[in-house]
Amino acid sequence: MSNDLITSRKKLNSVSTMLKKGKYMAAVQAIHDGLILFLKNPVMKNEREEFQDILERVTQQLNSDPKIREVYPLVIKYNPGDERALLEAMHELLQELQQSLNDSMQAILAQKKAAVEKGQQHLDSQEWDNAKSVFDQLIIDYGADADLKADIADRYLNAGRYKEAFHMLDDALKDDPNAIHLYNRIGMVLRKMEDYETAEKYYLKALTLSSDDEYLHYNVGRLYYDWKKWSKMARSAQNAISINPDFAEAAKMLKFAKKKLG
Repeated sequence: MSNDLITSRKKLNSVSTMLKKGKYMAAVQAIHDGLILFLKNPVMKNEREEFQDILERVTQQLNSDPKIREVYPLVIKYNPGDERALLEAMHELLQELQQSLNDSMQAILAQKKAAVEKGQQHLDSQEWDNAKSVFDQLIIDYGADADLKADIADRYLNAGRYKEAFHMLDDALKDDPNAIHLYNRIGMVLRKMEDYETAEKYYLKALTLSSDDEYLHYNVGRLYYDWKKWSKMARSAQNAISINPDFAEAAKMLKFAKKKLG
């Protein structure tokens, strides 16, 4: 048996496991790709019979799967020797699954947007407990969505709810521990909370991930301005200027720091 046929058989035999795990797109894609490999290779009689048995089995598995039936109510037919017709059916089924996925994503996005707007309305009305209830439920519903958590944190930040913003951003970092923008935002929140030491730790972590970001160095300088650490402020400003010599705000920061240092 050729390597292509071995790969084809492996793909087809993985369908049952994928369906049980709810990986519908992957299951149908495996049949689709397995069929292509089967069709482009010459096969002996015993190999053809083996593959026809496998294809009959996976077709039956598709037809008996509730989710597949929901998306594609037509019975998928397979007649041994007519593998090309089955390949066309798999192509059509992939399109239907993709459309269903797109529709589901649009519905989820609409639900998220409505809930976020509701939470924002509570923030605007200074109904802090109600806002927290809405936002906490969003996180429960949508799990490890770092972007959603960052969005909610920004809303808390704009409302002056710094502790809530910090906790939301800190949670987002658990989902995306290398997200520089999250460290940057946390540093800004902690600076507003006047927790300068902790803010510095987050900023320094961000710098280990991206030392060539002039705006990050500038934001660290703003921390040192609030903290009245003039030598560190000067160093941060100089780092920003070294990266971008035309950074006017960093130049002003450096001039101010040098003045303070005498």
